[in-house]
Amino acid sequence: QVQLVESGGGLVQPGGSLRLSCAASGSIFKISGMGWYRQAPGEEREVVATITTTGGSTNYADSVKGRFTISRDNAKNTVYLQMNSLKPEDTAVYYCNAEVLSWGPGEYWGKGTLVTVSS
Repeated sequence: QVQLVESGGGLVQPGGSLRLSCAASGSIFKISGMGWYRQAPGEEREVVATITTTGGSTNYADSVKGRFTISRDNAKNTVYLQMNSLKPEDTAVYYCNAEVLSWGPGEYWGKGTLVTVSS
């Protein structure tokens, strides 16, 4: 089995920063694409940022471009999301996603970490 565990969420004031981490563990042969998604109360889950296997290509939602940075450490099977200049509208549960080759290919999700931006 494969598990994804997010950490780093919390309460932060507008304009502040947080760094989210997501570590994958279990029977992993290879992790290809990874990403961060978020879901605000009453809203659908949306993509925030994605990163390819080697980290050579990243994509961001327009709403976070220039403020968020996704990165990964393949030696640690971990993906990060550096969030700067946070706004109240960034408040959501943030989920990690990964395409993992285990005993078979599969897409896995973490349970989420809550980010609250409020004064």
